[in-house]
Amino acid sequence: MTRNRSHAPRLHIDWTRCDGRGSCTELLPHTLDRDEWGYPMARTGEREPTVAESDRRHVNRAVKACPLLALRVVD
Repeated sequence: MTRNRSHAPRLHIDWTRCDGRGSCTELLPHTLDRDEWGYPMARTGEREPTVAESDRRHVNRAVKACPLLALRVVD
């Protein structure tokens, strides 16, 4: 049985790698905010925020800039 679901890419944060430096929140201010300890969190409240096609270039840049490789885009 095939489900009709949207398969939009999402931004995954690997919490075992992240140390809350916040560079991703600076590169993605419309997508991510910081919690009280400096760790990134989605502005929408989603665990893995959806990546809009218009933001894909910025998200890819944030993934590459993460010093601890804690970000990745998942489909």
